[in-house]
Amino acid sequence: MTNPAKTLSLVADIGGTNTRCALANGCHVLPKTIRKYSNAQYTGLADVLRGYLADEGNMVPQAACVAVAGPVHDGVATMTNLDWTIDRDTLMAATKAQTVAILNDLQAQGHALGHLNVGSIQSIVEGPAAPPNAVRLIVGVGTGFNAVSVFETENGRFVPPSESGHASLPTRTEQEFRLGRFVSSSQDFPAVEDVLSGRGLERVYAFLSEETGTPAKKPAQDIMSACKTGEDECARDAVNLFVRTLGAVCGDLSLTHLPFGGIYLVGGVSRAMAPYLSEFGFVEAFQDKGRFAPFMTKFSISLIEDDFAALAGAASHIKHLNDI
Repeated sequence: MTNPAKTLSLVADIGGTNTRCALANGCHVLPKTIRKYSNAQYTGLADVLRGYLADEGNMVPQAACVAVAGPVHDGVATMTNLDWTIDRDTLMAATKAQTVAILNDLQAQGHALGHLNVGSIQSIVEGPAAPPNAVRLIVGVGTGFNAVSVFETENGRFVPPSESGHASLPTRTEQEFRLGRFVSSSQDFPAVEDVLSGRGLERVYAFLSEETGTPAKKPAQDIMSACKTGEDECARDAVNLFVRTLGAVCGDLSLTHLPFGGIYLVGGVSRAMAPYLSEFGFVEAFQDKGRFAPFMTKFSISLIEDDFAALAGAASHIKHLNDI
C-alpha cells in the first residue's frame, strides 16, 4: 500500500523573523499542518525543516518548495534580513524529497493567484474586464518591498524574479527631493524600499518630525496606532506621504509591466495601509501621469489579505514541476 505521506509536498515561507511550514496535497495547503518557527532558534533552514518533519511524524515528502525573502540566483537564495544561504542540495538533503524548488517569496505570491479564497481578496479600484491571459502584477510591502509580473504561457505560469525595491526612490516634488536627501544622509543610495516598508515608514516619520523642528522616532506599529487615534499629526502626515509614494511607485510599475489582469497588493504593511488608501490619495497618485492619466484607469487594484498566500503559491509551483 502506498504511504499517503509520499503524495504530499512540504512548503515553507521563510521571512526574516519566522518560517512557516506546511504540507500540501497538490495545490491545497493542509491548514492543520501549518506551523511557525522562530528563525533565531535555528542555525539554518535545514534545521527548521528537519524539526518540522519530525513534528509531523518523521514523514518524507515527495517534493519540497520554499519561498524566501531575498534574491534567488542559479538555485541559491540569499536572505535579505537573515544570515542564511539556501540551495537545492541543502533542501534536498534536509527533506529527502525527490523534487525541490526555491522561489523568492513574491514569486510564490504570484503563483498563488487563482488558488486563494475569493473572500481574501479586497477590491481597491475596479477596472475593465481583464483580457484572457493578461499580465498581472504583485506588489509586496512588508519588511521590504518588491514587485513581480505574472505571465500565463503555453507551458504554465511564469513569474520571473525581481528586486524592484532596490530601484531609485522617485523624486518629483520638493518634499520628495528632501526625503531622498534625508534617506541618503544615513546611507549611499535612496531606494524605494527605504521608504515603502515597515522601517521605511519609521524613516518617513523621522524625516517629517525633523522638518517641523522636533526630531523624533517611533516604531512603525506605534505610528499606525497614532494615525488611527489622531493623537499625533506627524504620524498622520507620515502615513499620508507613504500612501502617496506607494501610489506613485505602483503607477510607475504599471506603466513598465502593463498589468491589464490587475495589480495585487500583498504584505503586512499593505494590509495596515488599506484603510488609508482612499483618504490619503493612493489612486490620485497612481493615476497622476500627465497625459497618460486616462490610460491608468485601465488597471484594477486589489489587496490580498491571506497571510498564507505564499504557502499556496509554493504548493502550486511544486505541483506544476511534478506534473511536467
